[in-house]
Amino acid sequence: APGLPAGMEPALPPASPRAVPRGAGLFGWLRGRCLGRSAAVDPARDTFGAMTGLYGSIQPADSVYLSTRTHGAVFNLEYSPDGSVLTVACEQTEVLLFDPISSKHIKTLSEAHEDCVNNIRFLDNRLFATCSDDTTIALWDLRKLNTKVCTLHGHTSWVKNIEYDTNTRLLVTSGFDGNVIIWDTNRCTEDGCPHKKFFHTRFLMRMRLTPDCSKMLISTSSGYLLILHDLDLNKSLEVGSYPILRARRTTSSSDITSSSGSSGPRAVGSPCHQNDSGPLSDKHMSRSSQREGGSPRNSLEVLTPEVPGERDRGNCITSLQLHPKGWATLLRCSSNTDDQEWTCVYEFQEGAPVRPVSPRCSLRLTHCIEEANVGRGYIKELCFSPDGRMISSPHGFGIRLLGFDAHCSELVDCLPKEASPLKEIRSLYSHNDVVLTTKFSPTHCQIASGCLSGRVSLYQPKF
Repeated sequence: APGLPAGMEPALPPASPRAVPRGAGLFGWLRGRCLGRSAAVDPARDTFGAMTGLYGSIQPADSVYLSTRTHGAVFNLEYSPDGSVLTVACEQTEVLLFDPISSKHIKTLSEAHEDCVNNIRFLDNRLFATCSDDTTIALWDLRKLNTKVCTLHGHTSWVKNIEYDTNTRLLVTSGFDGNVIIWDTNRCTEDGCPHKKFFHTRFLMRMRLTPDCSKMLISTSSGYLLILHDLDLNKSLEVGSYPILRARRTTSSSDITSSSGSSGPRAVGSPCHQNDSGPLSDKHMSRSSQREGGSPRNSLEVLTPEVPGERDRGNCITSLQLHPKGWATLLRCSSNTDDQEWTCVYEFQEGAPVRPVSPRCSLRLTHCIEEANVGRGYIKELCFSPDGRMISSPHGFGIRLLGFDAHCSELVDCLPKEASPLKEIRSLYSHNDVVLTTKFSPTHCQIASGCLSGRVSLYQPKF
Protein backbone atom coordinates (compact mmCIF):
# COMPACT_ATOMS: atom_id res chain seq x y z
CA ALA A 1 0.00 0.00 0.00
CA PRO A 2 1.29 3.54 -0.79
CA GLY A 3 3.03 5.20 2.14
CA LEU A 4 3.56 2.01 4.14
CA PRO A 5 7.03 0.61 4.82
CA ALA A 6 7.97 -2.70 3.28
CA GLY A 7 6.48 -5.60 5.16
CA MET A 8 3.63 -3.47 6.56
CA GLU A 9 1.14 -4.05 3.76
CA PRO A 10 -2.49 -4.85 4.76
CA ALA A 11 -3.06 -8.46 5.83
CA LEU A 12 -6.26 -8.83 3.81
CA PRO A 13 -5.71 -9.23 0.07
CA PRO A 14 -7.95 -7.26 -2.27
CA ALA A 15 -11.11 -9.13 -3.12
CA SER A 16 -11.23 -10.88 -6.45
CA PRO A 17 -14.30 -12.16 -8.29
CA ARG A 18 -13.15 -15.71 -7.65
CA ALA A 19 -12.32 -15.28 -3.97
CA VAL A 20 -15.22 -13.07 -2.89
CA PRO A 21 -18.67 -12.81 -4.48
CA ARG A 22 -19.55 -9.28 -5.63
CA GLY A 23 -21.01 -7.27 -2.77
CA ALA A 24 -20.25 -9.92 -0.15
CA GLY A 25 -17.86 -7.71 1.82
CA LEU A 26 -15.78 -8.92 4.74
CA PHE A 27 -18.11 -11.76 5.73
CA GLY A 28 -18.04 -13.10 2.19
CA TRP A 29 -14.25 -12.95 2.19
CA LEU A 30 -14.11 -14.83 5.50
CA ARG A 31 -16.53 -17.42 4.13
CA GLY A 32 -14.32 -17.86 1.08
CA ARG A 33 -11.28 -18.14 3.29
CA CYS A 34 -12.89 -20.95 5.34
CA LEU A 35 -13.60 -22.81 2.11
CA GLY A 36 -10.03 -22.42 0.92
CA ARG A 37 -10.92 -20.00 -1.88
CA SER A 38 -8.49 -17.27 -0.89
CA ALA A 39 -5.04 -17.23 -2.48
CA ALA A 40 -3.70 -15.95 0.85
CA VAL A 41 -4.91 -19.09 2.58
CA ASP A 42 -4.02 -21.55 -0.17
CA PRO A 43 -0.98 -20.16 -2.03
CA ALA A 44 -0.50 -23.46 -3.88
CA ARG A 45 -3.64 -23.03 -6.00
CA ASP A 46 -1.59 -21.88 -8.99
CA THR A 47 0.68 -24.88 -8.49
CA PHE A 48 -2.37 -27.13 -8.45
CA GLY A 49 -3.47 -25.56 -11.72
CA ALA A 50 -0.10 -26.31 -13.27
CA MET A 51 -0.24 -29.88 -11.99
CA THR A 52 -3.68 -30.29 -13.53
CA GLY A 53 -2.23 -29.23 -16.87
CA LEU A 54 0.47 -31.87 -16.50
CA TYR A 55 -2.09 -34.57 -15.72
CA GLY A 56 -4.03 -33.54 -18.80
CA SER A 57 -0.95 -34.05 -20.98
CA ILE A 58 -0.29 -37.64 -19.88
CA GLN A 59 -0.48 -40.09 -22.78
CA PRO A 60 -0.89 -43.88 -22.64
CA ALA A 61 2.49 -44.22 -24.36
CA ASP A 62 4.10 -42.64 -21.31
CA SER A 63 3.03 -45.46 -19.00
CA VAL A 64 5.65 -47.65 -17.33
CA TYR A 65 4.91 -51.34 -16.83
CA LEU A 66 5.89 -53.01 -13.59
CA SER A 67 5.88 -56.78 -14.01
CA THR A 68 4.08 -58.59 -11.20
CA ARG A 69 4.48 -62.06 -12.70
CA THR A 70 2.26 -64.55 -10.86
CA HIS A 71 1.16 -62.47 -7.88
CA GLY A 72 -2.47 -62.49 -8.95
CA ALA A 73 -4.86 -59.57 -9.27
CA VAL A 74 -3.93 -56.16 -7.89
CA PHE A 75 -6.57 -55.20 -5.33
CA ASN A 76 -5.08 -52.01 -3.89
CA LEU A 77 -2.29 -49.48 -4.41
CA GLU A 78 -0.90 -47.15 -1.77
CA TYR A 79 1.89 -44.56 -1.82
CA SER A 80 3.84 -43.62 1.29
CA PRO A 81 3.03 -40.06 2.43
CA ASP A 82 6.33 -38.76 1.03
CA GLY A 83 5.74 -40.53 -2.30
CA SER A 84 8.96 -42.53 -2.07
CA VAL A 85 7.40 -46.01 -1.98
CA LEU A 86 4.51 -47.58 -3.88
CA THR A 87 2.97 -50.64 -2.23
CA VAL A 88 0.80 -53.16 -4.08
CA ALA A 89 -1.76 -55.47 -2.43
CA CYS A 90 -2.01 -58.71 -4.39
CA GLU A 91 -4.52 -61.53 -4.62
CA GLN A 92 -1.96 -64.27 -3.99
CA THR A 93 -0.95 -63.38 -0.39
CA GLU A 94 1.82 -60.98 -1.43
CA VAL A 95 2.70 -57.32 -1.03
CA LEU A 96 5.00 -55.70 -3.60
CA LEU A 97 7.11 -52.59 -2.98
CA PHE A 98 8.39 -50.34 -5.78
CA ASP A 99 10.33 -47.12 -6.12
CA PRO A 100 7.79 -45.13 -8.17
CA ILE A 101 10.36 -42.62 -9.40
CA SER A 102 12.76 -45.13 -10.95
CA SER A 103 10.11 -47.85 -11.46
CA LYS A 104 12.44 -50.27 -9.70
CA HIS A 105 11.17 -53.25 -7.73
CA ILE A 106 12.32 -52.96 -4.10
CA LYS A 107 11.01 -56.06 -2.36
CA THR A 108 8.29 -58.71 -2.36
CA LEU A 109 6.67 -59.76 0.90
CA SER A 110 5.95 -63.25 -0.42
CA GLU A 111 3.85 -64.46 2.52
CA ALA A 112 2.50 -61.24 3.92
CA HIS A 113 -0.77 -63.03 4.71
CA GLU A 114 -2.33 -66.45 4.29
CA ASP A 115 -5.01 -65.20 1.88
CA CYS A 116 -5.75 -62.26 -0.42
CA VAL A 117 -4.26 -58.91 0.61
CA ASN A 118 -7.03 -56.34 0.32
CA ASN A 119 -5.84 -52.97 1.57
CA ILE A 120 -2.71 -51.11 2.63
CA ARG A 121 -2.51 -47.99 4.80
CA PHE A 122 0.58 -45.99 5.78
CA LEU A 123 0.61 -44.70 9.34
CA ASP A 124 3.65 -42.53 8.60
CA ASN A 125 6.54 -42.62 6.13
CA ARG A 126 7.89 -45.87 7.60
CA LEU A 127 5.10 -47.84 9.28
CA PHE A 128 2.24 -49.34 7.27
CA ALA A 129 -0.60 -51.80 7.83
CA THR A 130 -2.04 -54.49 5.57
CA CYS A 131 -5.30 -56.43 5.89
CA SER A 132 -6.42 -59.69 4.38
CA ASP A 133 -9.11 -62.27 3.80
CA ASP A 134 -7.29 -64.33 6.42
CA THR A 135 -9.12 -62.06 8.97
CA THR A 136 -5.91 -60.43 10.25
CA ILE A 137 -4.16 -57.06 10.05
CA ALA A 138 -0.35 -56.89 9.94
CA LEU A 139 1.91 -53.97 10.83
CA TRP A 140 5.16 -53.51 8.89
CA ASP A 141 8.20 -51.25 9.15
CA LEU A 142 9.99 -50.29 5.93
CA ARG A 143 13.30 -50.37 7.81
CA LYS A 144 12.86 -54.06 8.72
CA LEU A 145 10.68 -55.90 6.22
CA ASN A 146 11.92 -59.40 6.97
CA THR A 147 9.40 -59.77 9.79
CA LYS A 148 6.09 -58.18 10.74
CA VAL A 149 6.00 -55.71 13.59
CA CYS A 150 2.95 -57.60 14.83
CA THR A 151 -0.24 -59.34 13.70
CA LEU A 152 -3.65 -58.12 14.89
CA HIS A 153 -6.44 -60.64 15.54
CA GLY A 154 -10.02 -59.56 16.16
CA HIS A 155 -12.11 -59.83 13.01
CA THR A 156 -13.99 -63.03 12.19
CA SER A 157 -14.25 -62.55 8.41
CA TRP A 158 -12.44 -60.87 5.53
CA VAL A 159 -10.86 -57.52 6.51
CA LYS A 160 -11.34 -55.01 3.71
CA ASN A 161 -10.51 -51.52 4.94
CA ILE A 162 -7.96 -49.70 7.12
CA GLU A 163 -8.12 -46.09 8.35
CA TYR A 164 -5.81 -44.20 10.73
CA ASP A 165 -6.36 -41.25 13.04
CA THR A 166 -3.01 -39.45 13.23
CA ASN A 167 -4.13 -37.36 16.21
CA THR A 168 -4.93 -40.27 18.53
CA ARG A 169 -2.77 -42.89 16.76
CA LEU A 170 -5.77 -45.20 16.61
CA LEU A 171 -6.02 -47.71 13.77
CA VAL A 172 -9.56 -48.35 12.51
CA THR A 173 -10.42 -51.44 10.47
CA SER A 174 -13.60 -52.88 8.97
CA GLY A 175 -14.51 -56.24 7.50
CA PHE A 176 -17.24 -58.39 6.06
CA ASP A 177 -18.10 -59.55 9.58
CA GLY A 178 -19.83 -56.16 9.85
CA ASN A 179 -17.48 -54.95 12.57
CA VAL A 180 -15.50 -51.72 12.85
CA ILE A 181 -12.63 -52.32 15.29
CA ILE A 182 -10.36 -49.76 16.97
CA TRP A 183 -6.70 -50.67 17.63
CA ASP A 184 -4.53 -48.62 20.03
CA THR A 185 -1.13 -48.44 18.32
CA ASN A 186 0.18 -46.39 21.27
CA ARG A 187 0.33 -49.66 23.23
CA CYS A 188 1.46 -51.98 20.45
CA THR A 189 3.62 -54.99 21.33
CA GLU A 190 4.85 -58.06 19.45
CA ASP A 191 1.65 -59.78 20.52
CA GLY A 192 -0.58 -57.10 18.98
CA CYS A 193 -2.48 -54.01 20.09
CA PRO A 194 -5.32 -53.51 22.57
CA HIS A 195 -8.54 -53.36 20.59
CA LYS A 196 -12.29 -53.00 20.97
CA LYS A 197 -15.31 -53.37 18.75
CA PHE A 198 -16.53 -49.86 17.94
CA PHE A 199 -19.50 -50.38 15.64
CA HIS A 200 -21.45 -53.09 13.84
CA THR A 201 -23.72 -53.02 10.80
CA ARG A 202 -25.00 -55.59 8.38
CA PHE A 203 -23.74 -55.74 4.77
CA LEU A 204 -20.72 -53.52 5.50
CA MET A 205 -18.56 -52.83 2.44
CA ARG A 206 -16.27 -49.85 3.07
CA MET A 207 -15.49 -47.47 5.95
CA ARG A 208 -13.74 -44.09 5.79
CA LEU A 209 -12.81 -41.26 8.17
CA THR A 210 -13.03 -37.64 7.08
CA PRO A 211 -9.63 -35.87 7.00
CA ASP A 212 -10.33 -34.18 10.35
CA CYS A 213 -11.71 -37.45 11.81
CA SER A 214 -14.95 -35.72 12.79
CA LYS A 215 -17.10 -38.20 10.86
CA MET A 216 -17.05 -41.86 9.89
CA LEU A 217 -18.75 -42.95 6.67
CA ILE A 218 -19.76 -46.56 6.06
CA SER A 219 -21.14 -47.96 2.80
CA THR A 220 -23.14 -51.17 2.53
CA SER A 221 -23.93 -53.68 -0.17
CA SER A 222 -27.62 -52.96 0.44
CA GLY A 223 -27.24 -49.40 -0.85
CA TYR A 224 -27.14 -47.54 2.46
CA LEU A 225 -24.58 -44.90 3.42
CA LEU A 226 -24.11 -44.44 7.17
CA ILE A 227 -22.56 -41.31 8.69
CA LEU A 228 -21.45 -41.13 12.32
CA HIS A 229 -21.32 -37.45 13.30
CA ASP A 230 -19.17 -35.82 16.02
CA LEU A 231 -17.03 -38.93 15.99
CA ASP A 232 -15.54 -40.13 19.28
CA LEU A 233 -13.42 -43.23 18.67
CA ASN A 234 -12.87 -43.71 22.39
CA LYS A 235 -16.55 -44.47 22.93
CA SER A 236 -17.67 -47.97 21.97
CA LEU A 237 -21.10 -48.34 20.40
CA GLU A 238 -23.19 -51.41 20.97
CA VAL A 239 -26.01 -52.30 18.62
CA GLY A 240 -29.02 -50.12 19.42
CA SER A 241 -27.13 -47.79 21.80
CA TYR A 242 -26.59 -44.95 19.34
CA PRO A 243 -29.25 -42.42 18.28
CA ILE A 244 -30.48 -42.74 14.71
CA LEU A 245 -30.97 -39.29 13.24
CA ARG A 246 -32.75 -39.92 10.01
CA ALA A 247 -33.12 -42.31 7.12
CA ARG A 248 -33.64 -40.61 3.79
CA ARG A 249 -32.69 -40.51 0.15
CA THR A 250 -30.09 -37.90 -0.69
CA THR A 251 -31.25 -35.15 -3.00
CA SER A 252 -29.93 -33.17 -5.89
CA SER A 253 -30.22 -29.38 -5.98
CA SER A 254 -33.41 -29.55 -8.01
CA ASP A 255 -34.96 -31.75 -5.33
CA ILE A 256 -33.95 -29.31 -2.60
CA THR A 257 -35.60 -26.38 -4.33
CA SER A 258 -38.77 -28.34 -4.98
CA SER A 259 -41.60 -28.95 -2.55
CA SER A 260 -40.72 -30.35 0.84
CA GLY A 261 -42.74 -33.46 0.16
CA SER A 262 -40.31 -34.65 -2.49
CA SER A 263 -37.25 -34.41 -0.28
CA GLY A 264 -38.57 -35.32 3.12
CA PRO A 265 -37.58 -38.36 5.13
CA ARG A 266 -38.89 -41.75 4.22
CA ALA A 267 -39.17 -44.67 6.59
CA VAL A 268 -36.75 -47.45 5.74
CA GLY A 269 -35.36 -50.44 7.54
CA SER A 270 -32.10 -49.66 9.30
CA PRO A 271 -29.26 -51.98 8.25
CA CYS A 272 -27.63 -51.45 11.64
CA HIS A 273 -29.67 -53.95 13.66
CA GLN A 274 -29.53 -57.71 13.49
CA ASN A 275 -33.32 -57.96 13.59
CA ASP A 276 -34.29 -54.89 11.62
CA SER A 277 -37.32 -55.66 9.53
CA GLY A 278 -39.45 -52.55 10.00
CA PRO A 279 -39.18 -48.80 9.66
CA LEU A 280 -37.30 -46.57 12.06
CA SER A 281 -39.48 -45.81 15.05
CA ASP A 282 -40.29 -42.37 16.45
CA LYS A 283 -38.56 -43.47 19.64
CA HIS A 284 -35.29 -43.83 17.78
CA MET A 285 -35.82 -40.62 15.84
CA SER A 286 -36.54 -38.50 18.91
CA ARG A 287 -33.22 -39.39 20.54
CA SER A 288 -31.42 -37.21 18.00
CA SER A 289 -32.45 -34.08 19.89
CA GLN A 290 -30.29 -34.80 22.93
CA ARG A 291 -28.36 -31.68 22.00
CA GLU A 292 -30.16 -28.43 21.24
CA GLY A 293 -30.12 -27.81 17.51
CA GLY A 294 -27.70 -30.62 16.85
CA SER A 295 -26.77 -34.23 17.36
CA PRO A 296 -24.91 -35.99 20.20
CA ARG A 297 -21.51 -37.62 19.83
CA ASN A 298 -21.46 -40.59 17.44
CA SER A 299 -25.00 -39.88 16.27
CA LEU A 300 -25.96 -41.88 13.21
CA GLU A 301 -27.44 -40.70 9.93
CA VAL A 302 -28.71 -43.36 7.51
CA LEU A 303 -28.90 -42.36 3.85
CA THR A 304 -29.82 -44.05 0.60
CA PRO A 305 -27.73 -42.06 -1.89
CA GLU A 306 -29.50 -41.13 -5.09
CA VAL A 307 -27.96 -42.82 -8.11
CA PRO A 308 -29.01 -41.80 -11.65
CA GLY A 309 -31.29 -44.35 -13.24
CA GLU A 310 -31.59 -46.28 -9.99
CA ARG A 311 -34.67 -44.69 -8.45
CA ASP A 312 -36.72 -47.86 -8.79
CA ARG A 313 -33.88 -50.37 -8.30
CA GLY A 314 -31.54 -51.08 -5.45
CA ASN A 315 -27.81 -50.52 -5.71
CA CYS A 316 -24.61 -51.61 -4.01
CA ILE A 317 -22.02 -49.02 -2.89
CA THR A 318 -18.80 -50.84 -3.69
CA SER A 319 -16.15 -48.11 -3.35
CA LEU A 320 -16.08 -45.14 -0.98
CA GLN A 321 -13.54 -42.30 -0.93
CA LEU A 322 -13.43 -38.81 0.60
CA HIS A 323 -12.33 -35.47 -0.80
CA PRO A 324 -8.89 -34.59 0.66
CA LYS A 325 -10.35 -31.37 2.09
CA GLY A 326 -13.44 -33.09 3.45
CA TRP A 327 -15.85 -31.32 1.10
CA ALA A 328 -17.43 -34.35 -0.54
CA THR A 329 -17.62 -38.11 -0.76
CA LEU A 330 -16.94 -40.17 -3.88
CA LEU A 331 -18.91 -43.38 -4.45
CA ARG A 332 -18.76 -46.16 -7.01
CA CYS A 333 -22.20 -47.76 -7.20
CA SER A 334 -23.44 -50.78 -9.08
CA SER A 335 -27.00 -51.93 -9.63
CA ASN A 336 -28.27 -55.06 -7.91
CA THR A 337 -28.47 -56.68 -11.33
CA ASP A 338 -24.81 -55.68 -11.88
CA ASP A 339 -25.59 -54.28 -15.33
CA GLN A 340 -24.74 -50.63 -14.54
CA GLU A 341 -22.03 -48.80 -12.63
CA TRP A 342 -21.85 -45.13 -11.68
CA THR A 343 -19.26 -42.79 -10.17
CA CYS A 344 -21.03 -40.19 -8.03
CA VAL A 345 -19.88 -37.15 -6.05
CA TYR A 346 -21.93 -35.98 -3.07
CA GLU A 347 -21.19 -32.65 -1.40
CA PHE A 348 -21.40 -32.40 2.38
CA GLN A 349 -24.14 -29.92 3.30
CA GLU A 350 -23.05 -28.48 6.64
CA GLY A 351 -25.36 -26.27 8.65
CA ALA A 352 -28.07 -26.13 11.29
CA PRO A 353 -30.77 -28.81 11.14
CA VAL A 354 -34.07 -27.89 9.53
CA ARG A 355 -35.95 -29.48 12.43
CA PRO A 356 -34.88 -31.38 15.58
CA VAL A 357 -34.84 -34.81 13.93
CA SER A 358 -32.80 -33.58 10.98
CA PRO A 359 -29.06 -34.27 10.85
CA ARG A 360 -26.57 -31.44 10.96
CA CYS A 361 -25.03 -32.75 7.76
CA SER A 362 -26.51 -34.46 4.74
CA LEU A 363 -25.27 -35.14 1.24
CA ARG A 364 -26.25 -33.62 -2.09
CA LEU A 365 -25.52 -35.29 -5.42
CA THR A 366 -23.49 -32.80 -7.46
CA HIS A 367 -21.78 -34.83 -10.20
CA CYS A 368 -22.01 -38.31 -11.69
CA ILE A 369 -20.97 -40.36 -14.71
CA GLU A 370 -21.79 -43.85 -15.95
CA GLU A 371 -18.92 -46.33 -15.97
CA ALA A 372 -18.03 -49.26 -18.23
CA ASN A 373 -19.90 -52.41 -17.27
CA VAL A 374 -16.95 -54.82 -17.24
CA GLY A 375 -15.36 -57.05 -14.63
CA ARG A 376 -18.62 -57.97 -12.93
CA GLY A 377 -18.25 -59.05 -9.33
CA TYR A 378 -14.99 -57.14 -8.79
CA ILE A 379 -14.76 -53.89 -6.84
CA LYS A 380 -13.14 -50.96 -8.65
CA GLU A 381 -11.32 -48.58 -6.31
CA LEU A 382 -11.27 -44.97 -7.49
CA CYS A 383 -9.62 -41.92 -5.91
CA PHE A 384 -9.28 -38.14 -5.72
CA SER A 385 -6.09 -36.33 -6.72
CA PRO A 386 -4.15 -34.82 -3.76
CA ASP A 387 -5.62 -31.38 -4.48
CA GLY A 388 -9.14 -32.75 -4.91
CA ARG A 389 -9.57 -31.29 -8.41
CA MET A 390 -9.55 -34.56 -10.32
CA ILE A 391 -10.84 -38.12 -10.01
CA SER A 392 -9.09 -41.20 -11.35
CA SER A 393 -11.59 -43.96 -12.04
CA PRO A 394 -11.07 -47.51 -13.38
CA HIS A 395 -12.81 -47.75 -16.76
CA GLY A 396 -12.67 -51.06 -18.56
CA PHE A 397 -9.06 -51.90 -19.42
CA GLY A 398 -7.87 -48.42 -18.42
CA ILE A 399 -8.63 -45.38 -16.30
CA ARG A 400 -10.43 -42.11 -16.85
CA LEU A 401 -9.34 -38.78 -15.42
CA LEU A 402 -12.48 -36.85 -14.51
CA GLY A 403 -13.01 -33.23 -13.48
CA PHE A 404 -15.90 -31.24 -12.04
CA ASP A 405 -15.68 -29.04 -15.13
CA ALA A 406 -13.53 -28.89 -18.25
CA HIS A 407 -10.98 -26.66 -16.47
CA CYS A 408 -10.51 -28.98 -13.47
CA SER A 409 -11.74 -26.30 -11.10
CA GLU A 410 -12.09 -26.95 -7.41
CA LEU A 411 -15.45 -28.30 -6.32
CA VAL A 412 -16.32 -25.21 -4.25
CA ASP A 413 -15.73 -22.99 -7.29
CA CYS A 414 -18.03 -24.86 -9.69
CA LEU A 415 -20.91 -26.29 -7.67
CA PRO A 416 -23.81 -26.87 -10.08
CA LYS A 417 -27.41 -25.96 -9.27
CA GLU A 418 -28.38 -29.53 -10.09
CA ALA A 419 -26.51 -32.78 -10.59
CA SER A 420 -24.18 -32.50 -13.60
CA PRO A 421 -22.01 -34.97 -15.51
CA LEU A 422 -18.36 -35.29 -14.56
CA LYS A 423 -16.12 -34.09 -17.39
CA GLU A 424 -13.75 -36.59 -18.96
CA ILE A 425 -10.31 -34.97 -19.09
CA ARG A 426 -8.38 -37.93 -20.51
CA SER A 427 -8.68 -41.68 -20.92
CA LEU A 428 -5.66 -43.93 -20.51
CA TYR A 429 -5.82 -47.52 -21.75
CA SER A 430 -2.65 -49.52 -21.15
CA HIS A 431 -3.83 -52.79 -19.58
CA ASN A 432 -4.89 -56.08 -21.12
CA ASP A 433 -7.39 -56.82 -18.37
CA VAL A 434 -9.95 -55.08 -16.17
CA VAL A 435 -8.46 -52.31 -14.02
CA LEU A 436 -9.42 -52.74 -10.37
CA THR A 437 -7.62 -49.90 -8.59
CA THR A 438 -5.92 -46.57 -9.22
CA LYS A 439 -4.08 -44.03 -7.08
CA PHE A 440 -2.47 -40.58 -7.43
CA SER A 441 0.99 -40.00 -6.01
CA PRO A 442 0.77 -37.55 -3.07
CA THR A 443 3.95 -35.70 -4.08
CA HIS A 444 4.66 -36.26 -7.79
CA CYS A 445 2.72 -35.89 -11.02
CA GLN A 446 2.12 -39.61 -11.30
CA ILE A 447 -0.80 -42.04 -11.35
CA ALA A 448 -0.67 -45.78 -10.73
CA SER A 449 -3.20 -48.41 -11.80
CA GLY A 450 -3.48 -52.15 -11.25
CA CYS A 451 -5.53 -54.78 -13.09
CA LEU A 452 -7.07 -58.22 -12.69
CA SER A 453 -4.17 -60.04 -14.35
CA GLY A 454 -1.63 -58.48 -11.96
CA ARG A 455 -0.05 -55.70 -14.02
CA VAL A 456 0.76 -52.33 -12.47
CA SER A 457 1.13 -49.28 -14.72
CA LEU A 458 2.58 -45.86 -13.90
CA TYR A 459 1.57 -42.78 -15.86
CA GLN A 460 3.59 -39.59 -15.89
CA PRO A 461 4.37 -36.72 -18.29
CA LYS A 462 7.22 -37.26 -20.69
CA PHE A 463 9.59 -34.31 -20.87
